[in-house]
Amino acid sequence: MRITLEDLFNIPTAVIYNPDAYKSAAAVFIDSRQVKKKSIFVAIKGKNFDGHDFVKEAVKKGAGAIIINKRKLSEFDELDLPVITVSNTTHAYGELARIWRKKLKAKVISITGSNGKTSTKEILSEILSEKYKVHKTTANNNNHIGVPLTILSAPSGCEVVVLEHGTNHFGEIEYTAKIAQPDYSLITNIGSGHLEFLKDKKGVYKEKSALLEKIGENEPVRLINNDDLLIRKNSKNYPNRITFGFRTGSDVKADITGYSVEGQIRLSLKYKSKKVECILPLYGRSSASNVVSSAAAAFVLGLNESEIRKGISKLKQIKGRLFVKRYGKTVLIDDTYNSNPESLASAVDTLKKIKLYKRKILVLGDMFELGKGSGKHHVDAANKIAGLPGGMVFSIGKYMRQMHQRLIESGYDCKHFSSRTGLKNKLNELDLDKSVILVKGSRGMHMEEFLYLIEQKLISENNRGS
Repeated sequence: MRITLEDLFNIPTAVIYNPDAYKSAAAVFIDSRQVKKKSIFVAIKGKNFDGHDFVKEAVKKGAGAIIINKRKLSEFDELDLPVITVSNTTHAYGELARIWRKKLKAKVISITGSNGKTSTKEILSEILSEKYKVHKTTANNNNHIGVPLTILSAPSGCEVVVLEHGTNHFGEIEYTAKIAQPDYSLITNIGSGHLEFLKDKKGVYKEKSALLEKIGENEPVRLINNDDLLIRKNSKNYPNRITFGFRTGSDVKADITGYSVEGQIRLSLKYKSKKVECILPLYGRSSASNVVSSAAAAFVLGLNESEIRKGISKLKQIKGRLFVKRYGKTVLIDDTYNSNPESLASAVDTLKKIKLYKRKILVLGDMFELGKGSGKHHVDAANKIAGLPGGMVFSIGKYMRQMHQRLIESGYDCKHFSSRTGLKNKLNELDLDKSVILVKGSRGMHMEEFLYLIEQKLISENNRGS
């Protein structure tokens, strides 16, 4: 597959200088360090850098053409290669990705949602790899730059592309969906994340549901979460619907048939005449929901029971997302990647299900991007935690102070810290033996610092004990 001269002419606002020297390109880059010979380099201006500052480096590395902002043309008069000017290089990059996607023979699966989209992307990719050559989103490349980057890095031989679409402002999903033109669309759930910009859950659904819309001639197969009320009631009129969930009547019907003492879920999945039963190597009902959504996509893409079961058995925990690890007689749960009301409730439920030790310790930081309802969401979280027997809560952050106050009113064992040093000192002196510990908070709270301290303390104590 190649980007041809005709493709370049089809980019809106593009003006091509020295077109006769252009040779069809097999790759497109925005990082000058990755540029290969005869590739296209697109100079994108970001928050911390301007790609125009690296155009000459890209040319030295062998770029066959460059795409720049039309206002910058005079700075590159001396270049002896095809130069394409556009009014917006970011949009041009997205247009190149849309062109590349049309050339791909692979099926494209697009995933979004308030919670679990990254985990679902990883789970689905692992399962589908039992039958197909899969290309997927890596790292956090799920925005207006990341989605095009993932598509443009897809090799011509791949059979399925699994894309993650993120958002926190209106219009972002619509933009990346038009680039991806998915064959299959999946919304994991509608939660309270990003309410600061999307206002309420209806706003979240409005933004996420752009992934379900028909794009041009492409009518995607919609994978509908039947357990999510907003998704269920708003998606009834879409054609090509496959529902999944624990709710009765789902096309792909799931049941939790039990838990191991370590808290792992026994899951049953049924789709038409197919049935899969397994023990998940992951933790939490939220992880089970992610497996169910992934299995639904796998069933629809033609995998058999054996392939799905084998794919599930190979699943690995993801650092920062309900990642459970044992240190001697202590269980540590790393859920530091992010936090919102739904994922916190799921983490607390996971604590309840792990029966190895009665003592539960929660180290919690603020949940961000909840808008005007931040205080209420943190108070509501206290009500869920108060139902956890044997629990002890150590919190930090201005919103967690409100949760702390509610826990005190309910007689729960808790302590709030106004400084990170104070919380670290407390964790250092705390006896963690025979405990299940959860560390969780939004990214901006940097809860991984407390996680690392606990890990080092447990490693040191276990080494002394041995």
